[in-house]
Amino acid sequence: MKPIVQISLDLTNIDEALETAAMAMRAGVDWLEAGTPLILAEGLHGVKKLREAFPDVPIVADLKTMDGGYLEAEMMAKAGATHVVVMARAHAETIKCVVQAGRDFGAKVMGDNMVSEDMISGAKFLEDLGCDYVIHHIGYDERRGIAASGKRMPSPLDQLREVVAAVDVPVQAVGGLSLEQAIQCPQYGAPLVVLGAPLTIDADSFKTASGDLESSLRMICEAIHSQDTIPPLKA
Repeated sequence: MKPIVQISLDLTNIDEALETAAMAMRAGVDWLEAGTPLILAEGLHGVKKLREAFPDVPIVADLKTMDGGYLEAEMMAKAGATHVVVMARAHAETIKCVVQAGRDFGAKVMGDNMVSEDMISGAKFLEDLGCDYVIHHIGYDERRGIAASGKRMPSPLDQLREVVAAVDVPVQAVGGLSLEQAIQCPQYGAPLVVLGAPLTIDADSFKTASGDLESSLRMICEAIHSQDTIPPLKA
């Protein structure tokens, strides 16, 4: 699978999200993500607006579903999302419901292993229940809390090769990656590269980062798209 660049619109205003999305498309981004802050602020309306503005672009709705899986996935798919996110820590029946809704309404399911007791087992659990993709995710609060205690901040790169080796579906690494680390993800066998806080979104204010973001994004996209994904040997 060739690398794909996804921008996470972790914003709280649909107008700013639309402007950022348009800039990202010009720069060469492949997928748009309606980030959790945007979904909380704008709901289905925000996803519909993104779909109206970008009729042919894949849109990930980062629901982080924990319950009521079928209805949440159905609503977002009908609003225009092509991908929905369910958590590994949800009940297995919830994950099954999201997968079934995805099949019924034409959406792919991304399973997120954040805060799994065993991140590798969590990824495999999601795949076994029918998820089309795995998101290997170290959470925002977890990273900041551990760093504030003086300990080394965890990174999704710590176990990324092992997660990729454990599953057959495409993997995405999320959580505090530097720009250089994000660009390296395909070399770990993770072809879905997500750009968000703090790379393109200010991590504290959740507003679009300052500077010549379009030029920076274009260079990032070129660096990622020029790579071949190199999957590790299966465990």
